[in-house]
Amino acid sequence: MKILMTGATGLIGTQLCEKLVKTHSITVLTRDCDKAKKRLGGQIEYINASCDIDFNTLDCIINLAGEPIVNKRWSDKQKEVIRNSRIALTHELAAAIKACTTPPHTFISGSAIGYYGRQGTQHIDEEFKHVHQEFSHTLCNDWENAARVAETDSTRVCLIRTGIVLSTHGGALTKMLPPFKLGLGGPVASGEQGMSWIHIDDMVSLIEFVMNNQHINGAINATAPSPQSNRAFSKALAQVLHRPAFFPMPAWVLNAAMGEMADLLIYGQYVVPKKIAEAGFKFSYPELLPALNALINKNG
Repeated sequence: MKILMTGATGLIGTQLCEKLVKTHSITVLTRDCDKAKKRLGGQIEYINASCDIDFNTLDCIINLAGEPIVNKRWSDKQKEVIRNSRIALTHELAAAIKACTTPPHTFISGSAIGYYGRQGTQHIDEEFKHVHQEFSHTLCNDWENAARVAETDSTRVCLIRTGIVLSTHGGALTKMLPPFKLGLGGPVASGEQGMSWIHIDDMVSLIEFVMNNQHINGAINATAPSPQSNRAFSKALAQVLHRPAFFPMPAWVLNAAMGEMADLLIYGQYVVPKKIAEAGFKFSYPELLPALNALINKNG
């Protein structure tokens, strides 16, 4: 396939590019072609404007671009940066697809389980409708709606609602490891909030599976089938590291330090990947302990 990818230098994109470039022709849309080439290698074509490519020649677009959601405190200005980095580009890509005479057959666009907003302990799948109205839901909903514009009989749209991606090369786990290695880890707030996670290898394989299976479309939960409470997650991470996990992080401390963004840690969801499982996808790491062991033992 001829594939256009955005967000290729991010945590997921980097590993996905490394895998797909072996069997596909990859073009990366990036703001900094030289920096992207240093990260991803010379087998890929790099462009810095979507007008530089003929969308009629593409088979698939994988849209993973977006300002990291946890890098800065959520001021009104930062919220706008987060929104625009996702929604404006997605609108641009969808419009380019709609303008094609022979459009790409697949548009895979990012989203997140934040679509559901904060939830209780109920396990929820793609059919769940009782979302909690907050910034994370509005962001994901508008992002998904921007992508859906591209949907026609010729182009299917797949919306990847990503959970907590576990990797030792970035993301939430790398932020958790230092205090846990020092024996200073523990549950956050009540510890009962859901953590819907996925191993980076499964994340990459899931996107590839979606790309290759034309019958899949719409919202797809990209999470392992065994979501955990924050308390259970903390206990498992401490177990793998052979450390205690006795130091809880009170909600008020997070609220003082992070403001509204603390909601991502204090609240959560128990999300299950019903659609991808029914489509026949097999997780290499369906359970948390083996997933953490594979990552941490592999990387020391």
